Amino acid sequence: MNLEPMSESDEAVLGEQLMRPARGVAGIAWRCPCGKPGVVATEPRLPDGTPFPTTFYLTCPRAVAAVSTLEAQGVMAEMTQRLAEDEALAAAYQQAHESYLADRGSLGQVPEVEGISAGGMPTRVKCLHVLVGHALAAGPGVNPFGDEALEAIGEFWARPCLSDGGVSDGNVGDGDPGDSDRSDRRTE
Repeated sequence: MNLEPMSESDEAVLGEQLMRPARGVAGIAWRCPCGKPGVVATEPRLPDGTPFPTTFYLTCPRAVAAVSTLEAQGVMAEMTQRLAEDEALAAAYQQAHESYLADRGSLGQVPEVEGISAGGMPTRVKCLHVLVGHALAAGPGVNPFGDEALEAIGEFWARPCLSDGGVSDGNVGDGDPGDSDRSDRRTE
């Protein structure tokens, strides 16, 4: 897992995106092509001692809204049904679960959440936000349902994100798509 350190400017953007201070951030796991944080990696234990199994936290308001729309359409039940019917898909989702656990384990061990990933993995689809965050952070081919959801929502970062140049819809940034060499994971 490659993480970028959270800068003061990232921390300010995250506060705007989340509408609260970010907690337990281990680093930036994915940036939007405009350079803003889009997924943070969170420590498995928050500063107040609370276990926190959600390693990859989707913060981009545009992505969050697009994924919420997908969830409202009921795709999670259909995805879960497909797990029962498609052995190859179930095996890929199991591998995504193991990848998630390994990434969280690299940040620290928390016995209370040992063996528990997030988003319903590996037996169901419970939270697409987690799966999309994982897919963005890990890159294509790691989380099949995260990849599928990303394909369904399309280029959520497209205008006005790349041109907003300031505080708009909870995002702060300078609008320069060249700010992140990691954005190419989903923009090629």
